Amino acid sequence: MKRIYIIGIGPGKKEGMTTEAREALMEADVLCGYTVYIDLVKDLVPNKKVISTGMTKEIERCHAALLEAVKGNTVAMVCSGDAGVFGMSGLIYQLSVEYDKVEIIPVPGVTAALSGGAILGAPLTHDFAVISLSDLLTPWELIEKRLRCSSMADLCIALYNPSSKKRHDYLKKACDIMLKEKSGETVCGYVRNIGREGEEYKIMTLRELKDENVDMFCTVFIGNSNTKVINSKMITPRGYEKRMQ
Repeated sequence: MKRIYIIGIGPGKKEGMTTEAREALMEADVLCGYTVYIDLVKDLVPNKKVISTGMTKEIERCHAALLEAVKGNTVAMVCSGDAGVFGMSGLIYQLSVEYDKVEIIPVPGVTAALSGGAILGAPLTHDFAVISLSDLLTPWELIEKRLRCSSMADLCIALYNPSSKKRHDYLKKACDIMLKEKSGETVCGYVRNIGREGEEYKIMTLRELKDENVDMFCTVFIGNSNTKVINSKMITPRGYEKRMQ
């Protein structure tokens, strides 16, 4: 059977992985993925062939996975979080048209907006947007527009890839854009190393967030106009309290 599982392994710890993801990993003959993600799962399923590549080699490893599947191997393409949220699902489907027919099975996982949100409290109980600040594949002008429009709509926002060595000031730039539409007192927070060693979180205002030191291991959360801090947690009400009045 020519088959590729595109597996979202969640935040990284085995407890955050779905049963479906574990079973797909066990079924696979070949593990394929970004080296960091492969390292998180290879001890759970030893004695598998491993194909791993570094950052920015997404196209190469997707081709490698498809080639292995065409040979008749069952392949597990390993992604963090959910494979369909800034993951490899779309690229695998796009490239698959160049190969003999392969069965493609996305296996959902827990994306950082959800796993990080659970650590902060309940920041995404109402409508929200998920935006990556990485401009490697998306022009910064378009990212700016999405930040501005989401802020105008008073959506909660989860930011992926908020900063890196080459993009050290991108979160500051994003905050400047959002501050034009949101109050500086808007409740915000971030979580670092979700589900991994060194996990930590912090809650602050949007004005304070502008000067926070974050990295690629952080997921940032910006509240809406109703988001508040309750018992040291970031909470966005959905409006149930209005029914009780």
